[in-house]
Amino acid sequence: MSKNPRRGEAAADSSVVLFPQPALQLIYDTAPIGLAFLSPDCRYLQINQRLTEICGISVEDHLGRTVQDCVPALADAVEGIVRSIMETGEPVIGIEVAGQRADQTGERFWITYWHPLCNPSGKIIGVNVAAEEITERKRAEAALQASERELRSARDAAEAALRHIQETQNLLIEAEKLAALGRLVAGVAHEINNPVGTSLTVASSLQGKVALIADELAKGLLKRSALNDFLEISHAATSQLVVNLNHAAELIESFKQVATDRDHSHQRTFDLGDLTNQIIRSLRPGLGTQDLTLNVECQSNLTMDSYPGPFGQVLTNLFLNSVAHAFPEGRKGIIEIRVRASGEDNVEVVCSDDGCGMSPDVRRQAFDPFFTTRRDHGNTGLGLHIVHNIVRNCLGGQLELDSEPGEGTKISIVLPRVAPAASAD
Repeated sequence: MSKNPRRGEAAADSSVVLFPQPALQLIYDTAPIGLAFLSPDCRYLQINQRLTEICGISVEDHLGRTVQDCVPALADAVEGIVRSIMETGEPVIGIEVAGQRADQTGERFWITYWHPLCNPSGKIIGVNVAAEEITERKRAEAALQASERELRSARDAAEAALRHIQETQNLLIEAEKLAALGRLVAGVAHEINNPVGTSLTVASSLQGKVALIADELAKGLLKRSALNDFLEISHAATSQLVVNLNHAAELIESFKQVATDRDHSHQRTFDLGDLTNQIIRSLRPGLGTQDLTLNVECQSNLTMDSYPGPFGQVLTNLFLNSVAHAFPEGRKGIIEIRVRASGEDNVEVVCSDDGCGMSPDVRRQAFDPFFTTRRDHGNTGLGLHIVHNIVRNCLGGQLELDSEPGEGTKISIVLPRVAPAASAD
């Protein structure tokens, strides 16, 4: 091998001085990116200081030597690029190179730009190479991609958890609705049992009287006084039967209407006062043995075009919430439900009690799902949450809670007479 040329001179076979002006040589040596000049046969003819810094090489080990000798791992790629430039005369831009510095561990990255250098006659005498290290950028991109993968994984896990929570919440809401309806069924069954049981007793007694009169008549022993007594007893008994059975029929019809509305939440026209009275009739048995008074005041002729089933659910939940929470330890009290017009286009429903009231912290969370102060009594904390959802999302209304400790609770609901045209689900 011939003696290595001095810096600033081409190899012996090129007969070209690369930088005849000291100023250009100084610019070359102090450039902020790595620079090198390769001969057509891929020998290093020039290397600047920056290239030695970013690649961890020495000028003495590279000048005059081939790429194959210096970096055999990259030799084939470099020779291919130089060959392409020599054949086409076109530069090759933006080639990424990965490798490892001899004096350091870990992979490093550079982006390179390759341009032909021509003599005055236009012949390509070599290739200028510019190299910029992008190791930190590549590491940052890799870290960002890893973070994005972790974020996607965390987001997918969070979305899956959210779907599971929503499914669980929907199941619990349906269970709460069924539980409220179940309490109504039990209460109505108990209420119906009174008139039906009385009627059964009266009918049995009357049946005995009829048999006695029939026996006396068959034996010819029937007296006018006995017949008159029988007629009086029969008249009283039948009157009592009619009253009790009518009461039972009214309860059954009222409950059937409420149950039908709950099962078929279709928008229809109805009188809000009549519907409220039907619902209240089925709610009164829910007072049970508690010493509570339920007062209802309904304005007449409140025509609504809305969803009676969801409205019944709202009224039921408000009533049951007052019964369960407002009067602890058998405390006496009053529950009031008032229904009246609010302007021409709205109605107002107010459910209030004179019970124990709510603390500011409880009041703030009252409509939150799963929040309850009586979880130890089997409450799920969904009653008022269901009320809030139905009023806002189904009936298109607004509601306001007013409560202070020891001063009772009042929930005011304003509903449009014509509900938004949307599903009542």
